[in-house]
Amino acid sequence: MVIKTYDAYTRLSTMEATRFTNFLFEHQEGKRATEKAIRKAIQYSTKEIPGLGGYVFSMEDKDTILALAVVNKTGMGDYIPENFMVFFVVHRDFRNQGIEEKLLDYTLQYCKGDVAIHITGENQCPNKQFFEEYGFAETHTEMRLNR
Repeated sequence: MVIKTYDAYTRLSTMEATRFTNFLFEHQEGKRATEKAIRKAIQYSTKEIPGLGGYVFSMEDKDTILALAVVNKTGMGDYIPENFMVFFVVHRDFRNQGIEEKLLDYTLQYCKGDVAIHITGENQCPNKQFFEEYGFAETHTEMRLNR
């Protein structure tokens, strides 16, 4: 089992980006993001589109993706967290086997500054309780006007 880090300096190939997008789309729980939104978050992280960048952390065993985390940098550390964990998804067949903990430990060690994540419901995996055990705390209720 190995964890790889992709960012502006360690680019993803188009094939790998598609593979990661498909994995996240297939294994996400709770409110589901579109494939287009997933791809955009990955592209932002690796600076394929303009922005501050971020990271994609891939945990794999041979050719099998076990888990992925996608983190976007916000550049707003003085008033919101410097990092936003857009996706944190574990393969359905490998949940509750310690993979969540290993990937989150690695992600938090790698990211400098505060980290935020949105939890969309108790059916999300990992769920709110998992992140609370790592020190994440609910800070506010988000409301959106979608146009």
